[in-house]
Formats: sequence, structure tokens, C-alpha cells
Amino acid sequence: MSSGIKVSTDKKPLLITDTILRDAHQSQAATRMRTEDMLPACEVLDSIGYWSLECWGGATFDSCMRFLDEDPWERLRTLKKALPHTKLQMLLRGQNILGYRNYSDDVLDKFCKKSIENGIDVVRIFDALNDTRNLQQAMKSVKEYGGLCEPAMSYTTSPIHNEQYFIDLALKLEDMGADVICIKDMANLLLPMAAYSLVEKLKQRVKVPIHLHTHNTTGTGDMVYLMAALAGVDIVDTALSPLGNGTSQPATEPLVATLKGHGRDTGLDLEKLSRAAAHFRGVADKMAAQGLIDPKVLKVDTNTLTYQVPGGMLSNLISQLKEAKAEDKYYDVLAEIPRVRKEFGYPPLVTPTSQIVGTQAVMNVIGGERYKMVTKESKALMRGEYGQLPGPVDTAVQKKIIGDDEVITVRPADLLKPEFEKLKAEIGDLARSEEDVLSYALFPQVAKAFFERRLEKENGISDELIAVITAAIQAHGGKQVHPLIRNFGSTHKATADMPAINPTIRSCR
Repeated sequence: MSSGIKVSTDKKPLLITDTILRDAHQSQAATRMRTEDMLPACEVLDSIGYWSLECWGGATFDSCMRFLDEDPWERLRTLKKALPHTKLQMLLRGQNILGYRNYSDDVLDKFCKKSIENGIDVVRIFDALNDTRNLQQAMKSVKEYGGLCEPAMSYTTSPIHNEQYFIDLALKLEDMGADVICIKDMANLLLPMAAYSLVEKLKQRVKVPIHLHTHNTTGTGDMVYLMAALAGVDIVDTALSPLGNGTSQPATEPLVATLKGHGRDTGLDLEKLSRAAAHFRGVADKMAAQGLIDPKVLKVDTNTLTYQVPGGMLSNLISQLKEAKAEDKYYDVLAEIPRVRKEFGYPPLVTPTSQIVGTQAVMNVIGGERYKMVTKESKALMRGEYGQLPGPVDTAVQKKIIGDDEVITVRPADLLKPEFEKLKAEIGDLARSEEDVLSYALFPQVAKAFFERRLEKENGISDELIAVITAAIQAHGGKQVHPLIRNFGSTHKATADMPAINPTIRSCR
């Protein structure tokens, strides 16, 4: 730690990435903001002068198809058109892409290519274990297709994860070709003084820009950014105030106001920020009225520093305990999480490791015996299927979980065969583009259902039409009826024969 804080008078504007279009509503409203809610603010957002707007990746891909009935690729193309002067940024889970397993290199390469072709400029790439082998293909592909490559260090604290660990990791990422390096503090564990020290040392050792991402879960996020700015950090992530703070990023406007007149003055226009915030205030109010924003996501909780549990993981634990009728075990589970994490080799708690460790802790508490019940994900983690764990695991616990199974020591993706062509054949004509095949690769059931709904809409099949068809079949006892209608009635799916069906439907009205 530095002996004192140096206040520089050099003019070096702090650059801002705003997360209002992605992480802000992922953190506070379960990623439910619709594209139609984003577009009215795009003109003013594009004029503000952000370094980038984070608008894609993370959980948005799944949520678009699963909950909003939107094509995530179409959202990206629409936003690119509406934001021509601002870099668009996404979050990529390394070899997991946006899913929850490792994908083959050909699928990952194709995903990076198509993301950049459809409008992404900056790709932030992270691995939950900080296993750089899980970053190398994504980094190579992003650079090959002309994107800005921003690998991230998943920040955490443990006997393994000290300041030198992150300095060494940053130097390795720089050697691997990073254009920018991100400190990804997903649970707001990086405290202000530690942030100053880490950023100061990184700026002395690393030549590429340093980008800092934190949340305000513990209530220290604003101070973290201020100290990091004084230490020379290049870029920080903030969120416009209607969806800022709490489990989201520190709010944009207060940081911009704080640095006014200082050498790190962002130069952003507070009046424009206020106009954009006014729009998203209405969006946030609408989502709150729909029950999508829980007041708990806005509350400060310094227990995060003890348990290292990100906000989203806490709500998941509560839900699991409710289902098991064991809500009284909540604090027992919180105390169990650090024990499991230690035995598992101190993985940072971020998707998917936060879910794996948290769920195992729940099972250990409610099962009556530790590791009596074990999830398949815990087995995979202990087998090395997710990559190299940061620290040594508890060998007795590992034996209990995986028995005599061999532990993987190679890069996990080296064991995977190319799968893009197989997936393309599997989804068949429902996929109309390589982007569709990639959607199917990441979320097979969700994407297939989305494609089927899309086909139904295009063929003009409405609920009213289905009701008419059903009535026609019932009126004829399901027999004396056009065979196309009979087939439709049994499957409730659109077919290429809909033009032939329509005249017959009219005769049944």
C-alpha cells in the first residue's frame, strides 16, 4: 500500500462505460428491460461521450428469448443503428460464452465473429476461476475479427488472491494480447484503499489501459471509484441513477459531478445525463410496478465482505431454502459458504462458481451431513471440468465428491470436438442464420421454443386462430376436417402449409 495519496493536477479525463443497457438492469431487474424501452434514450446516450455503452452479453441473451420474446441478435443490430457514435460493449464468459458449460473452440470462434459483425466493438472476457487457458481462444478470436479485446480479472480476496496475484495475472493477460485489462469486482469486495494501491501498481507495470468494474453492494463503490481515479485508473463502469447503486454499479451522475474541475474531470454533460436519466426513471418505475425490482437490491449490506456472496446469489439461496422449508437455516448457509469455498480451492464467487458453491452449501446444511448430497456441478468443478482451481483443494472432500475419478489437468476445451456443424444439423430449418444456430448452441430449449413462436407469428397464427381451429376440429369430431387443420390441431405448431390452411379456416368460421 502506498504511504500517501498523490493528488495529480495533470489533465487526464476519467473515461466512463455506462451499464444502463445491460448490467444495471441485470443487477436490479433480472435483465428484463426491453429494447423498446432503450431506443427512446439512444439519441441522447449517443451524444454524451461515453467511452462505451455496455448493452449485450451476460444474462441478456437468455432473457431476451426466454422472457421478452426478443431476438438478442436483432437487439444488437437495432442498438448499433441507434448508437452510431458510441462503442458497444458486451460481457463474455470465456469458454462458457454466455451459457453454463464449456463450448468447443469452433463455436466460440463463430460467436466472437458474429458478435463483432452484428455491432459489438468491445468484448470483455472473463473466467470464473481466472484460468487464462479458458480465455485464450476468445481473446484470439476477438482480435482476429477486429474487436477490442478486454480480458477481465475476477476480483476476490483469499489466502491465494492478494495484490501480487492480480499484478501477475494482469501482466500475463497483457502478454496474451489484451488491448485493455478489466478488474472485475462483481461483489464490491475491492475496498477504496486497496483499489488505490492495486491501480497504482498496475499503472506502473502494465502498458495497456486499466478498466475498473464494481458494484455498490457494500456501499463503498463510489469511494472505490474516487480512489481508483486518483490512482490513475483509465475507465470505470457506472450506471445512470435510476438503476444505479445497490447491487448495480455506482451511479454515473454523482461521479461526474464529483470530478468537475479536477484533472480527472470526465467532461460529460450533466444536463444530458439528466435527460437520459429522466427516461430511464420511467422505465425503472414501470419495472418496479411489475414487481421486477425488489427493494432489497438497493440496500447496503456489508455482510458481503464476510461471505463474498454477490447480491443475485443471495436471492437464489433464499429461494432454495424456502423450497426446502428451511428458511431458519439462512445464516447457517452463509457461514457454510466460506468453508465450502476454501475446500474447493478458493474460487472467486461469480457465475457459475457462485451458484455451485452456494447450492452445495445449502445441501451441506439441510442434508444433515456435509457432502452427503453433491450436485453434478460440484463434481465437475472438483474434476477440473471448469478449469484449474486457484488454490489447493481439500483432498478428503475431493475424494468424497468424485471418488477415484481422474482430475483433468489439460485445458478443458481441448477435450471437446468441433460441434457447430452438428448443432446446425440438429436445429435444421428452424435456424435461418448462423446467429440462430449460435442461439440454439447456448440455450437449446429456449431458442427452439423462440424459433417456433417466431414461425407462428410470421404465419399469422394468433390465439384467436388457434381457437377457431380447435372449434372446427371439435365440431367435426376430429375426422371430417381438412387434414392440414387436423395435423395443426394435434401439434399446435406452424407449418409451411399455412397458406393452404387459411382458406379452409375461413370456411369453418
